[in-house]
Amino acid sequence: MKIIFYGGAGEVTGANYILESGDTKIMIDCGLHQGLNFCEKHNWEPFPYDPKTVSAAFLTHAHIDHSGRLPKLMKEGFHGTVYSTPPTRDFANVLLLDSEHMLIEAAERFKLPNLYGVREIEELMAHWKGLKYHESVQVGPFKVTLYNSGHILGSTSYLVECEGKKIVFSGDLGNSPAPIIGPYEMFKEEDDIDYCVIESAYGSRFHDPIPEGAIEDVIEGAVKAGGVLMIPAFAMERTQKLLFEINELIENGRVPRVPIYLDSPLAIKVTEIYKKYPEYFDADTRNLLRGDNMLFDFPGLRRTLTADESKSINEAPAPKVIIAGSGMSQGGRILHHEKRYLPDPKSTILFIGYQSKGTLGRQILEGAESVRIHHETVPVRCRKVTIEGYSAHADQGQLLAWLEPLRFSLRKVFTVQGEEEGSGELAKRIINDLAVKAEAPAIGSVYDLT
Repeated sequence: MKIIFYGGAGEVTGANYILESGDTKIMIDCGLHQGLNFCEKHNWEPFPYDPKTVSAAFLTHAHIDHSGRLPKLMKEGFHGTVYSTPPTRDFANVLLLDSEHMLIEAAERFKLPNLYGVREIEELMAHWKGLKYHESVQVGPFKVTLYNSGHILGSTSYLVECEGKKIVFSGDLGNSPAPIIGPYEMFKEEDDIDYCVIESAYGSRFHDPIPEGAIEDVIEGAVKAGGVLMIPAFAMERTQKLLFEINELIENGRVPRVPIYLDSPLAIKVTEIYKKYPEYFDADTRNLLRGDNMLFDFPGLRRTLTADESKSINEAPAPKVIIAGSGMSQGGRILHHEKRYLPDPKSTILFIGYQSKGTLGRQILEGAESVRIHHETVPVRCRKVTIEGYSAHADQGQLLAWLEPLRFSLRKVFTVQGEEEGSGELAKRIINDLAVKAEAPAIGSVYDLT
């Protein structure tokens, strides 16, 4: 058995791993390479393997850096089955369709043909099969079983058994326990895992706890000032966590009832998928649903699906709260609101996610006096607030704790899906703290697991 690292090695995005045994190849993830731009040019390069030879693909979760090249794989000859949990399939469908216009813009910028289109996405969905946690599927000599990785709803770690050996792919592990979905699943010492491919996005970092009442304080402050609270948020997972928390505050009368706009068509669609799968919620959330709590529907929440509905937000007097994408202010409807309200000293912009270097969100957070939006110079006079701790990724301590029960059987751990510092630091900690061989592989690396 061999493992080849075709993506996600030495980089956070583009996850793509292949296991080979005899004439059978299976794939874990097939993600888009992303940087400061939504899509990097080398996504157009041919796959370094023949997609026709891949028997099956297993998706850990729907985020585009894990799913974004699956339609391209289909376009170039893949005829196997894609497996994941049912929520992951549904999320991937809406995320891939939503990404199409950005990929068309990228293709025009690079002067290349479209990476893929709606037809390939539809064909992909026709080849997709949903599996439940702890369900197994046999693909040639490979037996593959699903476990909850606690990252987003339906996210998965995979246990692969072949040639008398066991290898685990962590997928993205959650900042456990996560609201709504609860903790990730732990493997046990008696599982006798031989190898592990583990993510390392926060391999060198630790999360600060979210200060108690932080969101409550920001909303109250914005209302008292009589301004607008803008929250750039990613449509998937971050928005649902935020709605969950605001729901609790509203239901318990802890914040004033003001209009709260969810101004993101994608976030609205993703939230509807959440509602479709309550069996994937943790026990506490399921208990809430047994009462009258609607979870993502509370007094004052207004969903603005169309462009006209979005424009009507301007007519509503302050105070009000606007949640819109994108999470780093690199596009989407949040830009229209920032253009209007960043110059207002009474208004507030709240960042609840990491703002990458070079993004508009990072510029605002670092104190830029003005920014460029839609080719216009916009003064930044509003209050700026950031709340750490909303990450959906496990930090270094959680990653090591997840691995610790396996230390006596593990032959080697591969650290992936992180920047060089994170992957390298986590590998060192695994060696020193757990006495297990560990390595941050390079792109194209091949390892014989026999």
